[in-house]
Amino acid sequence: MSRNINESVLTAFKVLVAIFLAFLFGYIVLYIMGYDPVVAYGSLIKGAFGSKRGFAETLISTTPLIFGSLGFILAFQCGLFNMGLEGQIAIGGIVAAYLGYTIPGLPPFIHITICIIGAAAGGALWGLGPGFLKARFGIHEVIGTIMMNYIAFDVSSYLVSTHGPMKDRLTDMPASPFIHDSAKIIRIWKGTRLHWGIFLAIFFSFVVWFLLFRTRIGYKLRAVGKNQFAAEAGGINVPRYMILAMVLSGLFGGIAGGVEILGIHYRLFAAFSPGYGWDAIAVSLLGLLSPIGIIGSAFLFGFLRSGSILMQAIAGVSKDMISVITGVIIFFMGMSDPVGNFIKDKLLRKLYGNSV
Repeated sequence: MSRNINESVLTAFKVLVAIFLAFLFGYIVLYIMGYDPVVAYGSLIKGAFGSKRGFAETLISTTPLIFGSLGFILAFQCGLFNMGLEGQIAIGGIVAAYLGYTIPGLPPFIHITICIIGAAAGGALWGLGPGFLKARFGIHEVIGTIMMNYIAFDVSSYLVSTHGPMKDRLTDMPASPFIHDSAKIIRIWKGTRLHWGIFLAIFFSFVVWFLLFRTRIGYKLRAVGKNQFAAEAGGINVPRYMILAMVLSGLFGGIAGGVEILGIHYRLFAAFSPGYGWDAIAVSLLGLLSPIGIIGSAFLFGFLRSGSILMQAIAGVSKDMISVITGVIIFFMGMSDPVGNFIKDKLLRKLYGNSV
C-alpha cells in the first residue's frame, strides 16, 4: 500500500514540477524581453478566472481538448500515434454542420443526437484509412494521419469557398448556413457560451477509462500496445485491434468537432478549430495518458487559452507565449524520469526511508 502511495506521490510531483519549471521559464523569458512577468501572469489568471465569461471560456476550451485527448489515448494505448486529430475534428464539424442545417423539424434531443453520431462516424471514417494502411501494409500511422489532415483541411476549405456546395449564398463569408435551433446544444450559463458539452466530455472520460481498464476489448488494445508479438502469440488479432483503435480515436476527434460546431459556432468555417487536435496530444502527455488525468490537464490548457487573450490586451504579451509555455511543459514532462529519480532519491527517501 505504501509503495502505491509513493508512486502516486512521485507521479504528482513529476507533473507539478514540469508545470512549475515551465512557468518559471516563461517568467524569465518575459523578463528578458522587457515585459513585467507579474502583470503578465496576473492578467493571464484574471482573464481565465476573473469573470463569469472568462471562466466559461476556460471550460469551453477544455471541452474539445478532453474529447481530442481521449482519441489520442485510445490510439496510444494500442501502440499507435494519431497525428490526425485536427483533421478528424474538421471532418466531424463538417458532418455536424451539414446535418444541422439540412434536417428540419426534429425534436432537439433527436436532432442533436443525430448530428453528434454523424460527426463521430465522420471522424471514425477518417481514422479508419490510416488504421487500415497500418494494419494491412505496415504504412506508419503518423504518415497516414498527417496526409489525411491535409485532405480534411482542403475539403473543409472547398465546401465553404465561393462556389462550394456548403457555402451560405446569403453572405460573403466563407461559411455554411446556420444550423437549425433544434441542432444547437443548449447553453447552461446565462451571459456566456458555456454549453452542456463539458459534462458530455467528462462522462466520456469515465467511459473510456472503463473501456480500457475494465473490459476485454480494452485489455486486448493495451496488450497490442505493450507487445504486438506477445499479443499475437496470445491469440489476439493484432491488425483488427489496430484498426479498431484508430477508428475509436477518430471517433472522439469527430465528436470534438461536432460539439464545437453545435455548441459554439452554429455554422461551419474553414478553420473553426484553433489547433485543438494538436493541443490534445500535449494534454494527453501531461495527463499521463490517463482518461481521468486528462480532465485536469485539459482544464490547465483551457485556462492558458482563455487567459492569454487578456494577457495580450493588458500586458501586451503575444498569445504565442502560451505556446512557448505549453511546449516547455511537455519538454519537462519528457524529462520526467530524471526528475522523478531526483525526487525519489533526494526527497521521498527522507520522508519514507529506504522503502521507496
